[in-house]
Amino acid sequence: MNLKLKIWRQKNAKDNGKMVDYQINEVSSDMSFLEMLDKLNNELIEKGDDPVAFDHDCREGICGMCSLFINGEAHGPDRGVTTCQLHMRKFKDGDTIYIEPFRAKAFPVIKDLVVDRTSLDRIQHAGGYVSVNTSGNTQDANNIPVNKHDADKAFDAATCIGCGACVASCKNASAMLFVSAKVSQFALLPQGRIEAADRVRNMVEAMDAEGFGNCTNTGACEVECPKGISLENIARMNREYLKASVK
Repeated sequence: MNLKLKIWRQKNAKDNGKMVDYQINEVSSDMSFLEMLDKLNNELIEKGDDPVAFDHDCREGICGMCSLFINGEAHGPDRGVTTCQLHMRKFKDGDTIYIEPFRAKAFPVIKDLVVDRTSLDRIQHAGGYVSVNTSGNTQDANNIPVNKHDADKAFDAATCIGCGACVASCKNASAMLFVSAKVSQFALLPQGRIEAADRVRNMVEAMDAEGFGNCTNTGACEVECPKGISLENIARMNREYLKASVK
């Protein structure tokens, strides 16, 4: 198929940037979206032009690096997939495709479609861990009984890959779904209860310090999340934060 691409090009963080038109032909419907961009970049390099910079790593839907805003949707028009798992069969011959970086104050553009998402890492560093005392007769974690319902919910929350689609989809650029998933995966388990109050306070404070917006329960984050992280986690985090504030 033949496609017209409108791609955001920006030399660096200080550049204003603009949308640039590209024509790409003979695109196979079996290609992934990133393979299509690879084809475009090969053509640009052959012409002596600067290739389009975009993030990617595993290309297996695991790492979340391939974060693109495609036709106004994070990761594109499919559901439950990252950009690398989006295939060109979702588009039609002659389509015009708009490709932009994730846009948020806390995600500054580095170049073209690449943004700096280390703000999410700093939030995790603030509290996304458990401290374990290995001295003495510490009980083996596998010997601590965990209710299956809680274990399943914790595992569901832990599937968050930190891609930032929730932030990019939110009209307020809120990171509440991401932070709540990281809080929930520990809050639901006995191993995470000891530091629960400090964890939720520290992570929420880090989120606010990074400049993310507030949640207004629009629900776009859950819809666009490639791992289907539930809004229930936000409600759980709010409860955890309220308890921590009272203490």
